[in-house]
Order: sequence, then C-alpha cells, then structure tokens
Amino acid sequence: MASAANAINSTLYDKLNFDFIRDTQAVAGIVRMQNVLEVHPAVPARSVPELIAYSIANPDHLIAGSAGNGSPGHVSGELFKMMTGARMLHVPYRGISPALADLLAGQIHLLFDNMATAIEHIRSGKVRALAVTTTFRSPLLPDLPTVAEFVPGYEASSWYGLSAPKGTGLEIVEGLNREVNAAIANKSFLERLVAMGGVPMPGSHVDFHNIVVQETQKWGTVVRFANAKAN
Repeated sequence: MASAANAINSTLYDKLNFDFIRDTQAVAGIVRMQNVLEVHPAVPARSVPELIAYSIANPDHLIAGSAGNGSPGHVSGELFKMMTGARMLHVPYRGISPALADLLAGQIHLLFDNMATAIEHIRSGKVRALAVTTTFRSPLLPDLPTVAEFVPGYEASSWYGLSAPKGTGLEIVEGLNREVNAAIANKSFLERLVAMGGVPMPGSHVDFHNIVVQETQKWGTVVRFANAKAN
C-alpha cells in the first residue's frame, strides 16, 4: 500500500536504502483523502484570509500542531506558509490523537487534520473549520470553502494506492489495476469512502505512477522549504 508518506519521506529522510519511485512499480490509485484546516474557537480568524492576516500581524503566536514531522498535516501547513507568508509555529506530536486533544483543550490553535478525524468535532462546534485542503469541496461539509478559493494553486491531501516490486510483469500489473478500479467503483465502497472524507482515485498504472512522481517533487520542495527532518 503506497501513500503520501512515501512521497514525503523521499526528502524527509537523508538516507534511505531504497528509492521508492525507482524500486517499485505503480499499480493503481485507490483513494484521495481530504484534510481540513481547523482552529480552536478562541482563534479570532473566521476565514482563511483572516487567519493569514492574523498570523502575519502576530508572527509565531499561532501554534500549529501535527501528528509529527513530515506527516501530511505538517507538510499541508508548511505548504500553506510557503504560499501565503503566514507565520505559525509548528509543534509536532507523536500522533494525531494527542495533537487533537490539545487543540480541543485550547493548548494549540490549529491543525491541518484528516476529515475523518475532524468531522464530528466540527459538527459539535468544538473546533471551527475554515477550509478543506483539496481543490474540491467536501460533500460532508458542502458550504465549507477550499483553501484554493483564497490561495490559488494550493492543494494538499493524503492518498493511498497499490504498488508492486519493480519488475512485476505488465500482465499482472494491468490485471491488478483492473480489479482495483472495479472495486473502487462499487457503490457501497464509494459510500464508505465519502463517509470518511475520501474520493476514489481511478486510473491506469501510468496515471498512478505520474501522481507519485508529481507528489514526490511537490513535497520535496515543501520539506526543503521547512527544513523538516524526521523525528
């Protein structure tokens, strides 16, 4: 199972004994998961532009938690900072649960969180959602804008797909690709994906390979911008 972590780790770690793109064969994309920018209700900003302006006016006052250095939530925030000039202090946690607990308690100010983790807290009003990080709005929160509506070109998401060892025969790769695409087109599977804040990611094995390459380049730039290192 390949994920956004593989694309991020290519730059996050100084020395890996493998090259993910070189040493694996892309098979099929499965799902792209939305992240959501959420803040504690005490934060005065009620929109993405207000958050950017507040962070610049109060540099490093806002504390942005994450599940850890190099996590999708961390690099989502760093991409946001890189594209907007926002000034926020990153605090890595050992997993999303303690970070979310501190957000709910008001110990930190914001998270770029996975939709599945965030949705019930948003609905209950315990946190305030400002935007989703994909280029499309969420069917779970259709009135919530995307970050890209205010920051053109911004996109950050978690994704999962299937990869095989390099050298796997094309007949096997294409057969697996057909089966994965058939599975993610299944109605009950689609309903489950949507309920978790995901959308299917169909396509050929070449399409998935291109996604992995593009994401590796994109997050490499962000990791270098943030000077991020593995925990």
